[in-house]
Amino acid sequence: MTTLGVEEEYLLLDPVAGLPVPQASTVRVAAGLGDMLDEDEVQYELLQAQIEVATPVCGALDEVGGHLLRLRHALGAAAEEYGFRIAACGTAPLRHSRPEAVTENDRYQAMLTQAPQLVAEQLVNGMHVHVAVPGREEGVQVLNRLRAWLPVLTAMGANSPLWDGHDTGFASWRTVVFGRWPVSGIPPAFRDVADHDRRVRQLVDAELISDTGQVYWQIRLSPRHPTVEIRCLDVQLDADDAVMFAGIIRALVETALAETADGAPLPEHAPELLQAAMWHAARHGLGGTLLDPDGTQRPAAEVVRGLLTHITPALNASDDTRQVTALVHRLIQNGTGADRQRAAFAEGGLDAVADLISTQSTVA
Repeated sequence: MTTLGVEEEYLLLDPVAGLPVPQASTVRVAAGLGDMLDEDEVQYELLQAQIEVATPVCGALDEVGGHLLRLRHALGAAAEEYGFRIAACGTAPLRHSRPEAVTENDRYQAMLTQAPQLVAEQLVNGMHVHVAVPGREEGVQVLNRLRAWLPVLTAMGANSPLWDGHDTGFASWRTVVFGRWPVSGIPPAFRDVADHDRRVRQLVDAELISDTGQVYWQIRLSPRHPTVEIRCLDVQLDADDAVMFAGIIRALVETALAETADGAPLPEHAPELLQAAMWHAARHGLGGTLLDPDGTQRPAAEVVRGLLTHITPALNASDDTRQVTALVHRLIQNGTGADRQRAAFAEGGLDAVADLISTQSTVA
């Protein structure tokens, strides 16, 4: 069984004012590192009003879910000791008029100097899934074969419709905000790992980015481990949906590896088509149509069903079919996190949204 790990980023929220609070250090210490949590499971993020967790390497999806619930509960309890909450939302629904405090870290401080306005607006939280691959050459082929599925995943995982107290009109405003960095969005296709490494090295050598860590493609190859990292998802409201995406993404990677081993031809997708498809997915979520990887615009639910068909052999091999399929059907029926935030906003305004994104964060 292919191993995987999940990272999640959370907002730290004042439940009364509905505003971010710069208390990552307080929460990290109060969570009981070395007792309840390992030190490398909880990390600082760019802004002090955010905090990140990382599961250990997992095999079964139940392991992923167990670790995410443990981490969410531990941080949630630590935050509540000091009168605030963690919130699993892709964007902060409400911001201060002043920039948020940046974490005291050389890398983050350099980013502040490089792009102060982008850093000021980086109150966005994602979910990243790392999946093991046999080697970097195979990893590059996975990047090539998964490019066209990234808009579909983005639409399914949309959980960031609100910004500065209003509805942006986008299901995933985080996708738009994060897409403004120099090397972001859907990566280009690569001939092989040598082509990939040469092109990344050119970006660094030209001093357009400071290091390979600023390659913010929505799927990327790890420079240190034999893994690929899928980064297009907003953080999910509840842990069950995060588990669903972990299962889907592992199956997508395994399907791509099988296609590569079988010598299946690489799909060809014009970069401008994929870029527009990603914008469309971020705009509409599952509320309209999506671009099927065959290049045809179809109803979103139909494209999602096509995704399930595509990965069913891999889901069967991992014994994940029943769990993932049930969760996907629930998603289609109940809507995305963006749909649920909008429903709360319509019913009770920002207070209801703050309640939803904080209380739902520690519910399976």
